Amino acid sequence: MAIIADVAISYCVVNTNGRELLMRCLDAIERTHPPELEREVMVLDNASDDGSADAVRARGGDVRLIALDRRTGKAENDSMLLREARGDVCLLLNEDAELQPGAPAALIEALTASPEAGAAASQLLDPAGRAQPCAWRLPGVVTALAGALFLHRVLTVQSGGQKTREVGWAQSSAMLVRRRAAEQIGFLDPQFFVYSDETDFCKRLGDAGWRTLLVPSARAIHHEQLATDPAAGERRIVEFHRNRDRYMRKHHSRAAAAAVRALTAWTYMLRAAAALVLPRHDPKRYLLHARQALNPRRGEGIREAAENYNRMRAGPSGTAKAAS
Repeated sequence: MAIIADVAISYCVVNTNGRELLMRCLDAIERTHPPELEREVMVLDNASDDGSADAVRARGGDVRLIALDRRTGKAENDSMLLREARGDVCLLLNEDAELQPGAPAALIEALTASPEAGAAASQLLDPAGRAQPCAWRLPGVVTALAGALFLHRVLTVQSGGQKTREVGWAQSSAMLVRRRAAEQIGFLDPQFFVYSDETDFCKRLGDAGWRTLLVPSARAIHHEQLATDPAAGERRIVEFHRNRDRYMRKHHSRAAAAAVRALTAWTYMLRAAAALVLPRHDPKRYLLHARQALNPRRGEGIREAAENYNRMRAGPSGTAKAAS
């Protein structure tokens, strides 16, 4: 695991109003970091109002805090950390990801063994320890058709199993990135405020000749903080479909993007119909998905919520600054 750099690994944590989960994330870094490797730990606090930044300061230790005074998107947050990092490899972490024993070492070993790999993602677990789908084939007409035929889990999901393998894209909640590869492609695209940011990132890595790996032996519990906030559910759906369509229009033809919108809407319409008779399923939620899939530019998403928050936080001056 010999990596030549100022430090061997940079832990890059993005936090938005997740103080308690952030403390657990930082504790997990302390427990799982290979002691023989030099490291740095960086936390970007995305203008939280729950005392997260103060909790990091009070914690002390070697954590470098970047405390923003205005809320920005996940792709922009991760890119800022990657630019500031001193390590050859950077472990991108959401505040709601909790590394399990051996995870950093397994990810580093995977990238060291595969010089052509630009990213290596962890197998994500739910809080009960069950494996979650966390890697997929890149989106396109074929994957949308697989979803419409309810073959998504068989033909599109690429997580599962025990062997490290190449995947189309993987969730970035606990993803090790080779900084040189990220810099080569211009880091993450800030046009993706949240959702599809890592899909686009892995696609551009692949276009530049870099592979994306899933490393099942590297495990991380994903507490899915946002999933516990029902008030933001509609905004998340709007943002999800908006950025999935942005990805399609960026990397595929207009015709392919239109086909994916139609196929995805059809899939959710069928789910809405089934939800009328299935227990614990909400047909209204599926119908909202269908509406947004068909017309992804309508509605207000998480980006607009952040913009509203920034305006309120800035006050009459209309400006906000970042502080480290």
